[in-house]
Amino acid sequence: MENALKILKDRGFIDQVSDKGLFDLFEKEEMTCYAGFDPSASSLHVGNLFVMMSLAHIQRCGHHAIALIGGGTGMIGDPSGKSQERILLSEDALSENIKGVEAQLKNLLEPENESSGSLTVINNADWLAKYTLIEFLRDFGKHFRVGEMLAKESVKRRMESGVGISFTEFSYMLLQSCDFLHLFKAKNCKVQFGGSDQWGNITAGIDLIRRMVSESAYGATFPLITTATGQKLGKTEEGAIYLNPELTSPYEFYQYWINSDDRDVIKYMRWFTFLPLSEIDEIEKQHEAEPEKREAQRILAYEVTKFVHGQKQADIAVKTSEVLFGQEISDMTDEMLEDIFKDVPSTQISWDKLESGMPVVDAMVQCEISKSKGAARRLIDNGGMYINNRRVTDIDAVVDKNSLASGHIVVLRSGKRNYHLLKFV
Repeated sequence: MENALKILKDRGFIDQVSDKGLFDLFEKEEMTCYAGFDPSASSLHVGNLFVMMSLAHIQRCGHHAIALIGGGTGMIGDPSGKSQERILLSEDALSENIKGVEAQLKNLLEPENESSGSLTVINNADWLAKYTLIEFLRDFGKHFRVGEMLAKESVKRRMESGVGISFTEFSYMLLQSCDFLHLFKAKNCKVQFGGSDQWGNITAGIDLIRRMVSESAYGATFPLITTATGQKLGKTEEGAIYLNPELTSPYEFYQYWINSDDRDVIKYMRWFTFLPLSEIDEIEKQHEAEPEKREAQRILAYEVTKFVHGQKQADIAVKTSEVLFGQEISDMTDEMLEDIFKDVPSTQISWDKLESGMPVVDAMVQCEISKSKGAARRLIDNGGMYINNRRVTDIDAVVDKNSLASGHIVVLRSGKRNYHLLKFV
């Protein structure tokens, strides 16, 4: 077994550790670690990917990862890092979100081989929902001191902001501490991971375990991540970058990483890929020598997209990017072209016309790229017409078998971005 915590430290994941002896524990025994995921939406987003990668490293080193979904705590909402109390979700909405998050966690964090450690995806509603209020206060509430809770950073910030904090959110710390205690007793889970804004909640859980079972537990936090421009990771003007391909397409996801700032790209490579650090160091040298080539961004975007959406979708995203930025289109499959141009209009034409050769001006009129043959000729004369991203220079050009970009498709383009598919059947 490799020392997973040292690997995380070397890759820049670790901000604080409750006890430096935790590094030695990872050398001596198989460890079980958990991190929580808030089901506030039907899909996880790029911000969650950082925590997921930490669990993936833990698991790949032969240790055991627990991904805890806050089905119980999600009904209250964590005040950590929030300036205002969140709107509570209905039970139906929360249930749907839990299903979506659970599927993503299992899909992305399933062990890659038998030598990897295990993964458990668990819902804290399974135990929290069983407590009555009286039982909870009697069994757990007496172990918490209000003064200590008020001193926690997440609570202090809300109190000092003037917004204040409700009793509902104030109690969140107790619930998260109960999660840690439950997993410690039921799964021998000794380590909790979380963002640096979770430090107060994590240490409260460590204290609860010490008080109730006289055992040692540990916590490690990650740095809060922002881009070089100060923007929150995974946020764009269009909204969050989700891991669900129906909410953020693999191409959009790929483009998000392609657009990484030069100041961020190597850091992201350490965090969001499994590339060896020695290889990343070499990429960094090349990037510093020729940043204009943006090769580091391409490697990053491909690796992260491959992890989240699979190699096939990553390959399509790369090809889509090349095609949409004007690279000549050839040797592709019908399926790939239809994926790339799924929102583009298309026209079906008899295969016989391809056999005999179809004048490109006729194709332009039939596809309604141009209203008339005269307009089509003027567009060609002005250099605004393309077949498979190759400019058409001859007004007498024909579309024939040599024009196929795939088995049955020719891609027409007028101007910079107006695509149309000719599908020969």
